[in-house]
Amino acid sequence: MEEKKILIITYYWPPAGGPGVQRWLKFAKYLPDFGWKPIIYTPENPSYPLLDESLLNDVPKDLDIIKTNIWEPYQLAEKLNKSNKKFKAGQFDVGTNQNWKSKLSIWIRGNFFIPDARVFWVKPSVKFLEQYLKEHKIDVIVTSGPPHSLHLIGLQLKKEFPSLKWVADFRDPWTEISYYKHLKLTKSSDRKHRQLESEVFKNADITLATSYTDAENFRKNGANSICITNGFDESDAEKKAEGHNSEKANLQNGEIAQMLDNGDNELKPSNPQTQFTLSYIGVLEQLRNPENLWKALDNLVTTDTDFAQHFTLKFAGRIDDKILTSLQNSNLKKHILDLGYLSHDKAITEMQNSDVLLITNFPNESSKGIIPGKIFEYLATGKQIISFGPDKADVSKILEETHAGKHFSYEDSEMIKVFILEKFELWKKGNLLENAQNIEQFSRRHLTKKLAEIL
Repeated sequence: MEEKKILIITYYWPPAGGPGVQRWLKFAKYLPDFGWKPIIYTPENPSYPLLDESLLNDVPKDLDIIKTNIWEPYQLAEKLNKSNKKFKAGQFDVGTNQNWKSKLSIWIRGNFFIPDARVFWVKPSVKFLEQYLKEHKIDVIVTSGPPHSLHLIGLQLKKEFPSLKWVADFRDPWTEISYYKHLKLTKSSDRKHRQLESEVFKNADITLATSYTDAENFRKNGANSICITNGFDESDAEKKAEGHNSEKANLQNGEIAQMLDNGDNELKPSNPQTQFTLSYIGVLEQLRNPENLWKALDNLVTTDTDFAQHFTLKFAGRIDDKILTSLQNSNLKKHILDLGYLSHDKAITEMQNSDVLLITNFPNESSKGIIPGKIFEYLATGKQIISFGPDKADVSKILEETHAGKHFSYEDSEMIKVFILEKFELWKKGNLLENAQNIEQFSRRHLTKKLAEIL
């Protein structure tokens, strides 16, 4: 049986870091097992917000990768305002943290670059790929967004080659994403965003969603939408063993860690045997800041001396400066271990060297369908998870189904302390066991099999 070919058009590809790159990296890894030959089309000179060289190890050696140049306006934007670096990762200063430069930059971002600042790659990519498709037999093309400008490449190719099958993969929603309302759009710009989104939904043969709610919302808006969540890679199981047994790795990470103790950068390796560690792994921006959790922890370290003696709040990733500053000005200051941004393999080790793992989502109801990709790697560790986001979120459904933790809204307060103290007491007795269930459905190989069946 002849192998079928799938052309994957993606902006994020190693050495890009973060969860966005891993979805199609993992699909490309396992698709050949199910009769599909992946071909990657990606920029030659992208402006990535995060880099992770370790992900290059996951790129199959025989994978065909096509690259063309892209022009992006981020260098100009960063000259206007240094905080514009956040835009590349969909982050914004909000509320009182916005100065006039931030407001102007956000207005320009939303109204001049529709749907986003990678839109300048659309026209040259369409021209290049039209010729490529004439010269090569491709059975299916995939566009992965954000950046949603990549879906415009798929839209134009579909119009040029109507018989070509097109899968539009939405790792995040377009107009329903939480930060959309912060873009300060004019009525005409909002109309343009929604018109383009609608065209993509109506012309793509399949629209993939990463959550159950997003798939349902996309269907309501005219898409033939199917949910394939993100997941965890079984091959990372080796790192799981390293995480439990590598005292050396933990000390090395401790050497680069900054323990913010009395304002001094005291280097203090974390010891998973003597410290009850709550960890956030990844990028944390202001729009997903769980202030009610920080208040609950502040209260616990102030009123419970036993908890204060053993508690560590660990960050491994890129945490917004304003969030860190706020925490450093609180009673949690002496309990913070900030490892900074780590490669993916080291991040997995830090997940293992934790007792409770924190995940956050945007607070508004329109975000209940967002399932951060990180939750699946959390699940694979077997650790307990504390989650924040809107009520009845898809994340809550997953945590209940797998018995892996508890989901809270941003209005909850007392129940957060109850949950944390309950886990702390179990930890002291050595009974904080790994008890996640039914997680095999979220393995990357299983999800790729599901994708192949759809294809």
